[in-house]
Amino acid sequence: MNNLIVSNSIRFIGLVLLQVLVLNHINLFGYINPFVYIVWIFLFPIRKNLSVFLILSFLLGLSVDFFSDSGGLNAAATLFIAFIRIPILKAVLRKSDFDYLLFNLRAISIDKLFIYIATLTLIHHFIIFSFEYFSFNDFTTIISTTFFTSIFTILLSLLGILLFVKKK
Repeated sequence: MNNLIVSNSIRFIGLVLLQVLVLNHINLFGYINPFVYIVWIFLFPIRKNLSVFLILSFLLGLSVDFFSDSGGLNAAATLFIAFIRIPILKAVLRKSDFDYLLFNLRAISIDKLFIYIATLTLIHHFIIFSFEYFSFNDFTTIISTTFFTSIFTILLSLLGILLFVKKK
Protein backbone atom coordinates (compact mmCIF):
# COMPACT_ATOMS: atom_id res chain seq x y z
CA MET A 1 0.00 0.00 0.00
CA ASN A 2 2.71 2.45 1.00
CA ASN A 3 4.79 1.39 -2.00
CA LEU A 4 1.84 2.24 -4.26
CA ILE A 5 1.57 5.75 -2.80
CA VAL A 6 5.30 6.33 -3.22
CA SER A 7 5.34 5.07 -6.82
CA ASN A 8 2.31 7.21 -7.77
CA SER A 9 3.86 10.26 -6.09
CA ILE A 10 7.16 9.77 -7.91
CA ARG A 11 5.30 9.23 -11.20
CA PHE A 12 3.24 12.41 -10.58
CA ILE A 13 6.30 14.57 -9.89
CA GLY A 14 8.37 12.96 -12.64
CA LEU A 15 5.73 13.41 -15.32
CA VAL A 16 5.08 17.03 -14.36
CA LEU A 17 8.82 17.77 -14.47
CA LEU A 18 9.21 15.93 -17.79
CA GLN A 19 6.30 17.89 -19.23
CA VAL A 20 7.30 21.36 -18.10
CA LEU A 21 11.08 21.07 -18.44
CA VAL A 22 11.36 19.06 -21.65
CA LEU A 23 8.15 18.42 -23.57
CA ASN A 24 6.70 21.94 -23.38
CA HIS A 25 9.74 23.13 -25.32
CA ILE A 26 9.18 20.69 -28.18
CA ASN A 27 7.17 22.16 -31.04
CA LEU A 28 7.33 19.95 -34.09
CA PHE A 29 6.29 21.81 -37.24
CA GLY A 30 5.49 24.82 -35.07
CA TYR A 31 2.41 23.46 -33.28
CA ILE A 32 2.78 19.78 -32.27
CA ASN A 33 3.51 19.60 -28.55
CA PRO A 34 3.12 16.25 -26.73
CA PHE A 35 1.23 16.11 -23.42
CA VAL A 36 2.66 12.96 -21.86
CA TYR A 37 1.80 13.95 -18.30
CA ILE A 38 -1.68 12.43 -18.78
CA VAL A 39 -0.06 8.96 -18.56
CA TRP A 40 -0.41 9.40 -14.79
CA ILE A 41 -4.19 9.24 -15.21
CA PHE A 42 -3.95 6.10 -17.33
CA LEU A 43 -1.79 4.35 -14.74
CA PHE A 44 -3.54 5.41 -11.52
CA PRO A 45 -5.11 2.39 -9.78
CA ILE A 46 -8.82 1.97 -10.46
CA ARG A 47 -9.71 0.65 -7.01
CA LYS A 48 -8.72 3.89 -5.26
CA ASN A 49 -11.16 6.52 -4.00
CA LEU A 50 -12.65 8.47 -6.93
CA SER A 51 -12.75 11.82 -5.11
CA VAL A 52 -9.05 11.61 -4.22
CA PHE A 53 -8.26 10.67 -7.81
CA LEU A 54 -10.22 13.63 -9.18
CA ILE A 55 -8.52 16.05 -6.78
CA LEU A 56 -5.08 14.69 -7.66
CA SER A 57 -5.90 14.84 -11.40
CA PHE A 58 -6.96 18.46 -11.03
CA LEU A 59 -3.70 19.20 -9.19
CA LEU A 60 -1.76 17.45 -11.96
CA GLY A 61 -3.32 19.68 -14.60
CA LEU A 62 -2.98 22.74 -12.39
CA SER A 63 0.72 22.00 -11.86
CA VAL A 64 1.30 21.90 -15.60
CA ASP A 65 -0.80 25.06 -16.00
CA PHE A 66 1.25 26.84 -13.35
CA PHE A 67 4.53 26.18 -15.13
CA SER A 68 3.11 26.60 -18.64
CA ASP A 69 1.15 29.79 -17.90
CA SER A 70 -1.91 28.31 -19.62
CA GLY A 71 -4.62 29.57 -17.28
CA GLY A 72 -6.34 26.33 -16.30
CA LEU A 73 -6.65 24.65 -19.71
CA ASN A 74 -4.74 21.57 -18.62
CA ALA A 75 -6.56 21.38 -15.29
CA ALA A 76 -9.97 21.38 -17.00
CA ALA A 77 -9.00 18.78 -19.62
CA THR A 78 -7.21 16.56 -17.11
CA LEU A 79 -10.10 16.64 -14.66
CA PHE A 80 -12.55 15.74 -17.43
CA ILE A 81 -10.60 12.70 -18.68
CA ALA A 82 -10.10 11.57 -15.08
CA PHE A 83 -13.87 11.73 -14.60
CA ILE A 84 -14.69 9.74 -17.75
CA ARG A 85 -11.82 7.23 -17.44
CA ILE A 86 -13.94 4.43 -15.93
CA PRO A 87 -16.81 4.68 -18.48
CA ILE A 88 -14.28 4.68 -21.34
CA LEU A 89 -12.53 1.68 -19.82
CA LYS A 90 -15.83 -0.15 -19.45
CA ALA A 91 -16.66 0.56 -23.09
CA VAL A 92 -13.26 -0.63 -24.30
CA LEU A 93 -13.05 -3.79 -22.18
CA ARG A 94 -16.77 -4.66 -22.23
CA LYS A 95 -16.67 -6.24 -18.78
CA SER A 96 -18.66 -5.85 -15.58
CA ASP A 97 -17.58 -3.60 -12.70
CA PHE A 98 -16.38 -6.59 -10.71
CA ASP A 99 -13.46 -7.25 -13.06
CA TYR A 100 -12.00 -3.78 -12.49
CA LEU A 101 -10.84 -4.62 -8.97
CA LEU A 102 -7.92 -6.59 -10.41
CA PHE A 103 -7.29 -4.29 -13.38
CA ASN A 104 -3.75 -3.87 -14.67
CA LEU A 105 -3.05 -1.73 -17.72
CA ARG A 106 -0.26 -3.99 -18.95
CA ALA A 107 -2.49 -7.09 -18.68
CA ILE A 108 -4.90 -5.99 -21.42
CA SER A 109 -4.19 -6.54 -25.10
CA ILE A 110 -2.27 -3.93 -27.06
CA ASP A 111 -5.23 -3.07 -29.29
CA LYS A 112 -7.51 -2.37 -26.31
CA LEU A 113 -4.70 -0.44 -24.62
CA PHE A 114 -4.32 1.66 -27.77
CA ILE A 115 -8.07 2.37 -27.99
CA TYR A 116 -8.21 3.32 -24.30
CA ILE A 117 -5.22 5.66 -24.51
CA ALA A 118 -6.20 7.10 -27.89
CA THR A 119 -9.76 7.89 -26.80
CA LEU A 120 -8.75 9.69 -23.61
CA THR A 121 -5.89 11.48 -25.37
CA LEU A 122 -8.09 12.74 -28.21
CA ILE A 123 -10.71 13.98 -25.73
CA HIS A 124 -8.03 15.67 -23.60
CA HIS A 125 -6.41 17.40 -26.55
CA PHE A 126 -9.72 18.45 -28.08
CA ILE A 127 -10.70 20.14 -24.81
CA ILE A 128 -7.35 21.91 -24.53
CA PHE A 129 -7.32 23.20 -28.10
CA SER A 130 -11.02 24.11 -28.03
CA PHE A 131 -10.42 26.31 -25.00
CA GLU A 132 -7.18 27.65 -26.43
CA TYR A 133 -8.65 28.78 -29.76
CA PHE A 134 -12.24 29.23 -28.46
CA SER A 135 -13.76 30.03 -31.85
CA PHE A 136 -15.83 28.17 -34.42
CA ASN A 137 -13.83 29.97 -37.10
CA ASP A 138 -10.78 27.97 -36.03
CA PHE A 139 -12.56 24.59 -35.99
CA THR A 140 -10.33 23.08 -38.68
CA THR A 141 -7.26 24.27 -36.79
CA ILE A 142 -8.61 22.74 -33.57
CA ILE A 143 -9.28 19.40 -35.27
CA SER A 144 -5.93 19.24 -37.08
CA THR A 145 -3.92 20.30 -34.05
CA THR A 146 -5.82 17.83 -31.88
CA PHE A 147 -5.23 15.01 -34.35
CA PHE A 148 -1.51 15.56 -34.95
CA THR A 149 -0.65 16.33 -31.34
CA SER A 150 -2.63 13.29 -30.23
CA ILE A 151 -0.70 11.00 -32.57
CA PHE A 152 2.59 12.15 -31.09
CA THR A 153 1.28 11.92 -27.51
CA ILE A 154 -0.22 8.46 -28.05
CA LEU A 155 3.04 7.11 -29.49
CA LEU A 156 5.12 8.49 -26.62
CA SER A 157 2.57 7.30 -24.04
CA LEU A 158 2.41 3.76 -25.41
CA LEU A 159 6.17 3.58 -25.65
CA GLY A 160 6.58 4.80 -22.08
CA ILE A 161 3.94 2.44 -20.69
CA LEU A 162 5.32 -0.59 -22.53
CA LEU A 163 8.92 0.17 -21.53
CA PHE A 164 8.60 1.46 -17.98
CA VAL A 165 5.56 -0.21 -16.41
CA LYS A 166 6.06 -3.63 -14.88
CA LYS A 167 3.88 -6.44 -16.16
CA LYS A 168 2.11 -8.14 -13.27
